[in-house]
Amino acid sequence: MNKIITTNQSNVIQLDQNPAAIYIASLASKSGQRTMMQVLNLMAWMLDEDKNMLSLEWGALRFQHVAAIRSRLSEKYKPATVNKALAALKGALRAAWQSGQMTAEDYQKAVSVKGVRGETLPSGRGMTSGELSALLSACEDDKTPAGARDAAIIAMMYSCGGLRRAEVVALDVADYDHESGCLKICGKGNKERTAYVTGGAERALSDWLGIRGNHSGALFVAVNKGGVLADGRLTSQTIYNMLQKRGDEAGVKSFSPHDLRRSFVSDLLDAGADITTVSKMAGHASVVTTSRYDRRPEEAKRKAASLLHVPYHGRG
Repeated sequence: MNKIITTNQSNVIQLDQNPAAIYIASLASKSGQRTMMQVLNLMAWMLDEDKNMLSLEWGALRFQHVAAIRSRLSEKYKPATVNKALAALKGALRAAWQSGQMTAEDYQKAVSVKGVRGETLPSGRGMTSGELSALLSACEDDKTPAGARDAAIIAMMYSCGGLRRAEVVALDVADYDHESGCLKICGKGNKERTAYVTGGAERALSDWLGIRGNHSGALFVAVNKGGVLADGRLTSQTIYNMLQKRGDEAGVKSFSPHDLRRSFVSDLLDAGADITTVSKMAGHASVVTTSRYDRRPEEAKRKAASLLHVPYHGRG
């Protein structure tokens, strides 16, 4: 699909005139911006290997170009990934139309390309209570301040609304009310929600605050090799690296940070919590998203399958 569209434009146009840049700037989440930049760069390359999202003339795209991208993406990626990419592309095209770089008719035709149908099983896995205990034990065995900090992070990522990494690093001491246990979380799209720090998570956080102190600033900060606390926030990558380290120490098989969030949702649903309440706690925009973490239908399938008798006795 090399050079499916041509342009006389050889230089990068100003950012305030670039539809892709305008679309990216409209996204509230920094992580979302990074993801969509990667997606738009990929699609720009698909259209012309000499282009990226800042040098492609998005206003010159037409229906056939969007259809071709959809087809090529579908050859390599799952439906959800393809549809996310198409959403980014349509966002850039909308910015091109709104900034006068394409007509309303060309825009409507281009965005009329439908998404890819299909449903895939959720990626990742749920974590067992034994694995969670092993992770926290590994932190407890580390008598440095990092051990207390990591125990609090892991406990809260599991129990406090299934905290995302970006949500953890954004927390301030002022976001936590000691008396009520209420934690204010700023989630995707700057949407705020509350969670409650209880039980073991409350004890872990109390231990960490006993070391960190209650002065203002980031709730979780770096700890150097000498056990000295540093100023400034952790990064999402630091959280990822910490979880991998604690997983190795605990002998827990490979897991992703999102698996803690997945386990939070699944375990609450298994315990009988109302799905609407769980959805609000997790900060999901829809209960449909929450339902994808629900293990109960799969357990019902397993029990139903066991009702059948297969009359095979083996070779022995």
